[in-house]
This record gives sequence, C-alpha cells and structure tokens, in this order.
Amino acid sequence: AEAELARHTLRALQDLGPDATADDLERRGAALLEERLSSDLAVHESGEDLRALRNIFSPVHAVRQLFMMMPTDTDHQWEVIGRRVARVPLAYGQFLERLEEGHRRGMYAAPRQVRTVVAQLGEWLGGQRPWFQGFVAAAPDGMGDRLQPHARAADEAVAKVRDYLAGTYLPRAEGTPDAVGADRYAIGVRASTGAQMDGAALRSAYEWGWQEYLRIAEEMRLEAGRVLPGSSPVDAMRYLDQHGEAVEGADQIRERLQQLMDQAIADLDGKHFDLAEPVCKVEAMIAPPGSAAAPYYTRPSLDFSRPGRTWLPTLGQTRFPLWRLVSIWYHEGVPGHHLQLGQWAYVAPQLSMFQTTIGSVSATTEGWALYAERLMDELSYLAEPGARLGYLDAQMLRAVRVVIDIGMHLELEVPADSPIAPGERWNHDIGREFLRAHSGSEDAFIDSEVIRYLGWPGQAISYKLGERAWLAGREEARRRHQERGEQFNLKTWHMAALSLGSLGLDDLSTELAAL
Repeated sequence: AEAELARHTLRALQDLGPDATADDLERRGAALLEERLSSDLAVHESGEDLRALRNIFSPVHAVRQLFMMMPTDTDHQWEVIGRRVARVPLAYGQFLERLEEGHRRGMYAAPRQVRTVVAQLGEWLGGQRPWFQGFVAAAPDGMGDRLQPHARAADEAVAKVRDYLAGTYLPRAEGTPDAVGADRYAIGVRASTGAQMDGAALRSAYEWGWQEYLRIAEEMRLEAGRVLPGSSPVDAMRYLDQHGEAVEGADQIRERLQQLMDQAIADLDGKHFDLAEPVCKVEAMIAPPGSAAAPYYTRPSLDFSRPGRTWLPTLGQTRFPLWRLVSIWYHEGVPGHHLQLGQWAYVAPQLSMFQTTIGSVSATTEGWALYAERLMDELSYLAEPGARLGYLDAQMLRAVRVVIDIGMHLELEVPADSPIAPGERWNHDIGREFLRAHSGSEDAFIDSEVIRYLGWPGQAISYKLGERAWLAGREEARRRHQERGEQFNLKTWHMAALSLGSLGLDDLSTELAAL
C-alpha cells in the first residue's frame, strides 16, 4: 500500500508540469519528493525492507524509541502510552511476518546482525525488571497497576522476537555474507545520501576517503604531541582517558553535557546564528540499556511540546572522560543536529511537513553535524589539546567509515600504503582491526560500529560526503558573493541554509551555493 501510494504521488507530481515548480520553494520540495519516493520504491522493490535487521535504528529499535519520545506529564498522556503499549505485540508480530516473507524469498540479514540484536534484546529483558514493565512503573499512582498487564505482554513480545531470531531465523540466515555487493550497496547509498552513485563514483569516494584518512592521521600525530610529547595518537588518547578531565556518574555527565549545549547556544546566538526561542531548548539524556554504542539525537515535535534531545549510552560505565565528548556534543546537539532539525521544525509552516520530517536525508543532516564540529574548531572552541584531539578522533572515525564501509561491502583491495593488511580484501576482521588502530574509543564501541556499517550499507559514508557538500556549498557561495562585490555574511548564510529543509546530496551543494 505504501509503495502504491508512492507510485501514485510520483505520477501526480509528473503531471503537474514545470509551471507548478517555478517557485524555488516548490521546486526544492518537488525535487526532494521525487528523489525520496523513488529511493523508497527502490528499497521496496529490491526487498531490502524484508531483512531490515541491524544494531541501530531498525524496526525492532523504533518500537521502543517511540516511547522514549512520548510526553509523560499527565494522566491523559499515560493513557495514550497505555494504548500504544497494548499494541506492541501486534507491531512486533507484524515485523516477524516481514522477516518470514523475506525467508520465503530467500532473503536474510547476515548472522552477525542477528546475533547482535539477540544480545540487545537480552539486555532489554534483563536487569531488575524487563524494559516495558520498568517504563510504565513511572506512571502516576493508580495507573501503573492498570498498565502492567500490557507492559508484561509487550515484554513477552520482545522475548518472542529474541527467541524467534535466535532459534528460527539465525539457522536460516547462516551463510549469508556480511558484504552486500555492488547492487545492494547502491540502493543503500541512495537511501542515505539522496545520490545515485555508480561504481566509478564509489571508487572515487573510496580514494578520497583514503586521502582524508592520511591527512587526518598526520594532523592527529601533531596534536598528540601537544597532549603527550613523543606519543602516538592512540597513546595520547589513552593518557587522556586516565589523566584528562573526567566526570563521575551518569547524572553528573548528563548535567555537564546540558551545560555544554546551553553555553553553546548562549555564545552562538546573535553572532553566528539567529535562533528562535523554541529552538533554544534542548535536553541531554542518558540512553536506556540495550542501545547501540554511539550517541544519538532525537528531534523535537513540530509544535516543540517535545524538545530535541541528545542521548548518551553509558555502556555500563560510571566515569566519563570529557576529551572525547565535547566535539560529539557539538555534533549531536548545538550547533549540530539540534540547530538544524530544530530550525526545520520552526520553519515547517513555510515549507512542507515532508521536507521537515520524513523526507530527511542522512547526508544532509549528518553532513551538517560534521560541518558544525568543524565550525566550532574554526571558532576556537576546541583549543584545549584534549578536546581538539577528540575532534580529530571523531573526524578520523568518519573518514575511516568511508573507506571501510565501501571497502567491506564491495570487497575492495586494502591500499598498498595501509599500515594494516595492505593488498588484502576488506572484511569485518580487517575493518575492525583498522578502526581499532586508529580510534581512541573502547572495544565495545568499535565492535558496535563495524557491525553497524555491515548492517546498514551506505549510511556510514553519508557523514563525510555530506560534510564535503556543505563545505563546497559554503565556499562557492562565498566566492559568488565576492565576484559580485558583496560581503559574505556567514550568519545569514547559516540561517538560510538551515531553513532550506531536507535536500538530497545531488542537490545540496547547488542550493547552498546559491544562497
């Protein structure tokens, strides 16, 4: 039904004719609608949605995340939660039907993805009480008892998914390779970037990613010397883990990250951005157990009744070195995801709901978030040696993502000048070893990352390719202003760029350059 609606909408869009999209706003909206619906149809027609199982943002995770985004302030809101909790068994049952349809077509997620999700669901069901029962325990007096039967049924549905994956699906999936190959990878790339990239374009991106890796590696080497003279980057990061500033306690790190975002808003508003009052509210949160290892952001509701939120997975840790978190929170919060997606919500009445919600393109949003980190470096907010090494470590991660994501899925040859496995073909083990040698992160994060890339083909390259488009658009806009004898105002450009709504990568640099 969704696919037929997409086809119908595309036919209607084509029937409008050029006059209907003469206005820039309408033209951008039409281009996005055509690209996103065509991309969605490519996913549907390939059957990729019948094996959508991975360790982050899969349908399994989306069900639980819904509840973490819902308001819980009034009895009425808890009544709505109760009705939704009661529907969890149906939702998970329908997801299992989807996987069964994939089985009938001989299409499976790779075993590594299945085992990872099984372990995550085990965490949801562990602890003092399963997740849904623990969630509704916070309901007001008198409501909790009424909601508990639905919560137990929801937890039982989670257990059913876990047992199905472990006992039925996994044996069927054995032998499914991690690498998806060129055809499936191209579908994933388009879904995450809004760009159609053939083999030559992917090879070019791979080679560019390798050059970025070499550039950042040299910059990290110099920065490591400022932290700990004579050390390697990894040794300097281990030193910062032990001797750099750290925060003890999950509540305390949440408060510190909140302070970081509040200070960034106070400093940037009026100087580099003009922020509407609703956009100035963002909340730092601790992610629940059983999440992927990477921090993430959830956007505000269109009426801002739910604020934007950043989420930190603690992975059982109680001590949090700050050197690795500062740049990440500029990425996830301010001026990163929150300023962009918050501004989208603010300008939604002038755009379309599609442009500001479900039409999001990862390359546009993740590219902006990487641009935001770089902007804070340009503005000297990462002047402390530890914080700047954390920024470069994050930059290295995104460059390595381009290399190993394309390399693993297309099974390319490791470059001859690689310090690890030169001349061999990229696979999970080499990708993990390479990332581990070039990251200051813990093994749990590295393992989660590589599994994520294999389970979500093409998404990992959207960050760095998106950043490249944002930077190219900014510099071209600056050049055009100078050619016209005009002064380029970065604040004005920022706000115009953030008010465009979603765009695919093929259109992003062109639109940014025209501002």
